[in-house]
Amino acid sequence: MLHPLTSKMKREARNAQKPEHSRLCEDFEHCATKRFACAVTSEVFPGMIHLMQIIRDDLRGPEIAALLEFHLKDFEPHSPPESRHALDLDGLRHPNVHFYTAWEDNELLGCGAFKHLDEKHAEIKSMRTDPSHLRKGVARAILAHLIEEARAAGLQRLSLETGPMAHFAPARTLYEAFGFTYCEPFGSYREDPYSVFMTRGLHN
Repeated sequence: MLHPLTSKMKREARNAQKPEHSRLCEDFEHCATKRFACAVTSEVFPGMIHLMQIIRDDLRGPEIAALLEFHLKDFEPHSPPESRHALDLDGLRHPNVHFYTAWEDNELLGCGAFKHLDEKHAEIKSMRTDPSHLRKGVARAILAHLIEEARAAGLQRLSLETGPMAHFAPARTLYEAFGFTYCEPFGSYREDPYSVFMTRGLHN
């Protein structure tokens, strides 16, 4: 649901308190954009506010474990094991990973993360919308939030790996809409017929 971003809503967003949610991690207070509907920026819906919360998550909730299990299984028909690069729960709990979940009325909508590669460069990971919440702008909101959090963390570039097959076309279209362009393999990646690579700077 979308509403005009009125002065009252802006004030409520600025004054929003930490939600009473058992899955929030202790670092919530350090979330650079902690506020009601914090995901929505000018890159998503100019002048609008989306009634969802995006939070830094500690990956302890059963809903998150179930969504990530679905995320991993979704890759199985499309690439061999050696060409699957999604992180599992343990990988996402690494200190160099910033993991976020989107919620509305205590219902999990989706998740996303970025993993530090070095002090200035990070990789987008675990972008996934719950199947019951597709086509609601969840992925756009999460991606916009990741970009803003990466900027706030002092990063200068975000990159990602995804698939070249038709199954991943919606993801590629989303990334293209946010300014990601195709690039050579980065980090520890190598050329792979099951992978394409994309990147964008964070200077604007």
